[in-house]
Amino acid sequence: MRKNVLRELLKAGKPSISTHLHISWPTITELVGLSGNFDYIEFVAAYGPYDIYALENIGRAIAMFDHMTGMIKVEQGARMYWAAKATQCGIQNVLFEDVRTPEDALDCVRCVRAETPGVDGLRGVAASRDVGVYRETGSPAFVQATVDAVVMLMIEKRQAVENLEAILSVKGVDMVQFGPSDYSMSIGVPGQRANPKVREAEEYVIKTALSKGIQPRAEINQPEDAERYLKLGVRHFCLSTDTRILGSFFDEKGAALKALVK
Repeated sequence: MRKNVLRELLKAGKPSISTHLHISWPTITELVGLSGNFDYIEFVAAYGPYDIYALENIGRAIAMFDHMTGMIKVEQGARMYWAAKATQCGIQNVLFEDVRTPEDALDCVRCVRAETPGVDGLRGVAASRDVGVYRETGSPAFVQATVDAVVMLMIEKRQAVENLEAILSVKGVDMVQFGPSDYSMSIGVPGQRANPKVREAEEYVIKTALSKGIQPRAEINQPEDAERYLKLGVRHFCLSTDTRILGSFFDEKGAALKALVK
C-alpha cells in the first residue's frame, strides 16, 4: 500500500500545500507533481465532469510522485459511492460537502473506513488498484490505509457552524474547511464573502478546530492571502484552481492582445 503523504504531514505536525483541479486530464495532475511544490491535489469532483476511468488515471498520475497524494471533494448525495471509488482508484483522502450535523460527520468518516472491529467503518474489500488489484485485498495493510485516509469536512452551512463543537467531537474528523460562499448564502447574505458575520464565523471555525486538535485549511488565490490565516494559526492551504487560473488568463491577456490588434 502506498504511504499517505497528507496523513504523514498531519502526524508530524507539519504544514501542507495543495491546489484545486477541476480538469480530469491526468497530465494536469502530473504538472502539479512536476513542480515539486505541492503535497496533494484536490480533485473537485463536485464541480465538474468525470468518470471512474478519469479517477483511475488521476490516481496513476499521483503515484508518479512520492512527495504527493490526492484528495477528492464529493457531493453530499453520493458520499459513499464516490468516496469508495476514489480511494479505490488511488485518491487517498476525501473532502465532504454540506455537513450539517454530527450524524453527517460520522457518516462521512464511516464512508472511508474499513468495516472491521475497532474501526467501525462501512467500506468493504474490492479488487481495485489501491490494493494492487488483488494483492492486498482485505489485508491488515488495507485496513490501515482506510484508517490513514484523511477526512476533511466542509463547514459551510449555518447549521454546521451552530453544531460545530459536536461535529468536531466526532472521532475520525481530521481537518475542516470553511466555505464562505455557501455560508453567506445560508445566512441570507449571498455573495458577501467578506461580510462581518461571515468573517466572524470563519474565525470561530478556525479557532474551535484548533482548540480540538483538528487542523483547519484555508483556500486562497494568491500566496499573500495566506498571511491573515497564518496569524490565526492556519498551516494548511489550497492555492487557487485550474479553471480560475485559465479564466484570469483569458480575461486579462486576451483583453490586452485584443486592445493591441483590433
